[in-house]
Amino acid sequence: MNTADAKRVLETALICSPQPLQLRDLRVLFDDVLGVDTIKQLLQDLQLEWTQRGVELVCVATGWRFQSRPEMREFLDRLHPEKPPRYSRATLETLAIIAYRQPVTRGEMEDIRGVTINSLLLKQLEDRGWVEVIGHREAPGRPALYATTKLFLDDLGLESLDQLPLMQSAGQMADMLESLDMPSDQAHSDASQILLDDQTSGELFTSSPEKT
Repeated sequence: MNTADAKRVLETALICSPQPLQLRDLRVLFDDVLGVDTIKQLLQDLQLEWTQRGVELVCVATGWRFQSRPEMREFLDRLHPEKPPRYSRATLETLAIIAYRQPVTRGEMEDIRGVTINSLLLKQLEDRGWVEVIGHREAPGRPALYATTKLFLDDLGLESLDQLPLMQSAGQMADMLESLDMPSDQAHSDASQILLDDQTSGELFTSSPEKT
């Protein structure tokens, strides 16, 4: 199989797949005849070929996928005019703490926010698939340790936690939340407040996220 045919196979599989595909899945397309390095190069070639189109090929936490470019969202939203869910300020703050301080216990989140966290709030994030319990801290009561999921990264269009931006401006936080289907005006408002609160809550967003 020549390069053009191989790229066509990859392109078709990725467009038709309902979820991201990992490299091991893509190797199956070629009966493992093509190596990982070759497939990676073909994927990079495809990325370049789709540069000027409204759809882009990206690598996220769970694999490779085609997705619409951010600038196309304004037009695509017209096909589905229903409003996305609005998340409360408390929910956004908690999600941000988990993303940047994980693994973290509920008590630690409450210390950072300075208020009690409602159990329903954490359940909302778990039900959305953005947060999960990954273990328990060896401390009195063995509190649960919360961390973000691969779906959280997928919804952000990121491959790993290393790609989370340093939270140094409200604009950065607004961009991140907007990609999670947050209405931009609400996201910007909540992001600004989160960063204002952070000035009195320690350097919550000034360092890279801890890895689990």
